[in-house]
Amino acid sequence: MTKRLVIGITGATGAIYAIRMLEKLKAVPDVESHLIVSPPGLLNIKYELGMTREQVNALADVVHSFRDIGATLASGAFNTVGMIVLPCSMRTLAACAHGFSDNLITRVADVHLKERRRLVLAIRETPFNLAHLRNMTAVTEMGGIIFPPLPAFYHHPKTLDDMIDHTVARMLALFDIHIESPQWEGVN
Repeated sequence: MTKRLVIGITGATGAIYAIRMLEKLKAVPDVESHLIVSPPGLLNIKYELGMTREQVNALADVVHSFRDIGATLASGAFNTVGMIVLPCSMRTLAACAHGFSDNLITRVADVHLKERRRLVLAIRETPFNLAHLRNMTAVTEMGGIIFPPLPAFYHHPKTLDDMIDHTVARMLALFDIHIESPQWEGVN
């Protein structure tokens, strides 16, 4: 059975995480990626990675328009294993926390919360102000997962790619999608 995973890319820094996730998912035969990119997300992709919309879209199985709130995945009848907003801007976090479904990313996030499906927000902002913290609490209370893409060092990464790949693997594991990655083996 094919697992559908929705990936939203917003205007926060850290687009490399989403791109790497899409690249890794290409090698997972039973996962269908559904991509939504906000205009600020595309701007960051161009700035941080030098990629075009066409290059990013080519990495996904299905691409949806950010403005198409009538898309199939805007309905609870569209079955998914979950949604990740990666990276997630503070604006998108606030919209999710307060139910503002004003674009396809926030509409699909709202659908995932109301259907009690997995919603992961990979927030990218520091330091946090009180509004950020309260919005994270609200999303958590509704069943969402706040997952800042913070690197781990217990696997002794040698490169930036090692850190990005490990974080992406941990995020995908939340959807029961497993890719090769170092695992915590405890302290000897």
